[in-house]
Amino acid sequence: MSRQVFLYDPPDRFVAGTVGLPGRRTFFLQATAGPRVTSVALEKTQVAALAERMDELLDEVVRRSGGNAAVPAVAPTEVTDSRPLDSPVEEEFRVGTMALAWDGEEQRMIVEAQALVELDAESEEDLAEAEERLLQDEENGPPMLRVRLTGAQARAFAKRALDVVNAGRPPCPLCSLPLDPEGHVCPRQNGYRRGA
Repeated sequence: MSRQVFLYDPPDRFVAGTVGLPGRRTFFLQATAGPRVTSVALEKTQVAALAERMDELLDEVVRRSGGNAAVPAVAPTEVTDSRPLDSPVEEEFRVGTMALAWDGEEQRMIVEAQALVELDAESEEDLAEAEERLLQDEENGPPMLRVRLTGAQARAFAKRALDVVNAGRPPCPLCSLPLDPEGHVCPRQNGYRRGA
């Protein structure tokens, strides 16, 4: 079976979003171009890491170009997207490996999200080798979402992704663990339930 690549070059929309209530949210990356919509599920920490690394890479591009790259310092308001995910949200796959790159010729950020795959190996070295072979296999590798963004689109994506990550449950002022709407068993209160 050949590898399935969901390519968006360029997307009409590329956002991180969630489905569900805080504490039980499922995180998604969603790319849209015309009637095509691709949604892939991932962990909250993956969304945060992607947004942070994207901002860092964009900052490095600006620094190396001496400010001549087509990358804004902050997300422009005209490309800011606060709409919810397009419905229905149908998961194509769960993300395992992600990659970021900057195409200097085209002035584009390349985002790749590959499906999570389980590999059997007898040692860590064998596992790393098998994983590398699988990810480099253009014919039979895992499904992949590949998106090419302008600098402005990438900044807007990173800002929204961090906003989505931080929009969860508020932290307890004593222990910093998330507060649930029905209360919170705080270790700093010897297990007494603390209201939200």
